Amino acid sequence: MSIQAYQNNSVETASPGELTLMLYNGCIKFIRSAKKAINDNSIEQKNTSIQKAQAIIRELMITMNPEYAVSQEVLPLYEYINHRLMEANSQNDSTILDEVEGMVTEFRDTWKEVILHTRRAQHGTGGNA
Repeated sequence: MSIQAYQNNSVETASPGELTLMLYNGCIKFIRSAKKAINDNSIEQKNTSIQKAQAIIRELMITMNPEYAVSQEVLPLYEYINHRLMEANSQNDSTILDEVEGMVTEFRDTWKEVILHTRRAQHGTGGNA
């Protein structure tokens, strides 16, 4: 099985919770890529990577269920992250990207714990997220 086929299969068979985890991981990957591009003075790559990170944040925003109270707390944070990504892009500022990466990493780590807790509750085992 090729890597591409494996990745496609992973996405197609992932639960909604695992897909959200993949989105967070992808966002972190693109933020890191943008930081490297700033260091390498590769403006086009920086722009592309930040735009991909922003697309993921927007996807997380629009797929949020507003019926959950936590959505009202998380949505402004996503909006803040998106705004800071725009600032980092226009200012070529990797310190802003450090801040945003930290926030997205916290969301990812919290989400990973939610998945593990849910699995334990459903199956009585830990599993790996």
